Amino acid sequence: MTTKPKVTITYCPLCHWLPRSAWMAQELLYTFSEELAEVALQPSATSGDFVIRVDAEVIWDRRLDGGFPDAKELKQRVRDRVAPDRGLGHTDR
Repeated sequence: MTTKPKVTITYCPLCHWLPRSAWMAQELLYTFSEELAEVALQPSATSGDFVIRVDAEVIWDRRLDGGFPDAKELKQRVRDRVAPDRGLGHTDR
């Protein structure tokens, strides 16, 4: 049995990024309900952190990638890790 991947969104609570993190988690759970084991929200102890991982692999880091991903970019990066052959419909256009 293959274990489904886990997405972790680490966010800065001091920056009030919980709503953004929750929205992104909702988008991922809606789009990848069959492919993901879970999406976890993890408050960071470091100010300004916003990092998204699939299992241990960082797929987005606010400091390195320059801000926050839009829904399209986030879904494409998650898809590339968890279901590379899957289309995302209008998101791929």
